[in-house]
Amino acid sequence: MMTLTFVDVVGRKFLGGSIIGSVELTELMMLVLIYTAMPLASLAGEHVVFDLLDFLLPERIKRWQSLIANLLCAVLLAGAAWFVFERALRTRSMGDTTAQLQIPISPFQFAAACLLLVCVLTHLYLAITRKARA
Repeated sequence: MMTLTFVDVVGRKFLGGSIIGSVELTELMMLVLIYTAMPLASLAGEHVVFDLLDFLLPERIKRWQSLIANLLCAVLLAGAAWFVFERALRTRSMGDTTAQLQIPISPFQFAAACLLLVCVLTHLYLAITRKARA
């Protein structure tokens, strides 16, 4: 993705033309990158966390807090997966493609929905394993 952007900018600035469809390809690669990273970030605990007052809480409450947070995340992500899946079905039925390269959009949306489900399973796993230690 960085190479594509670099070559596109160099071509635009110094050669008078950019790569056809580079913006579309970058957008699709960003979609894949973001939705692939979500379950990995969740599993590693690399998401944004407000832990300013955690030092005041006893371990037992922290475990319950973690359980509730992971279950809530799983529910919200399941809703997002459903929304994206419905959108992918609608996009497929309309035959939407990218403007320049005519790449079908719905496979990327289906992949995003599946990766959201992987993130749901990740949060359920975290909820179960953290609760088991309580």
